[in-house]
Amino acid sequence: MHELGIVFNIVNSVEDVAKQNNVARVNSVTLQIGEVSTVVPDYLIDCWNWAVKKSDVLRGAQMIVENIPAVTICNDCGKTYPTVRYGKICPFCKSENTVLQSGNEISIKEIEVVDSAENE
Repeated sequence: MHELGIVFNIVNSVEDVAKQNNVARVNSVTLQIGEVSTVVPDYLIDCWNWAVKKSDVLRGAQMIVENIPAVTICNDCGKTYPTVRYGKICPFCKSENTVLQSGNEISIKEIEVVDSAENE
């Protein structure tokens, strides 16, 4: 289960950003996860819920997951198409000269912090 390692990296990154910006509490973290990234969102959220209990800055923070569709581009005809539906073979020209354009990434899109006035 590589989701736990991913969560540790996300937690470390968010804690670093929080420290650099004098943030005491994070409310939520929004992740963008590619459709073919091999990350299982439910496992990731389970790992997240376990890990944030051990962080003062992240305790209780919600993880929001946004799916990024997998899109492939054909180098022969130049058209793009949904990767999961058609795979490596272009549905337009039947070429195998294709490249995954998006859909395997994992990135932090947004970190929502608790307003310091709310903590007082």
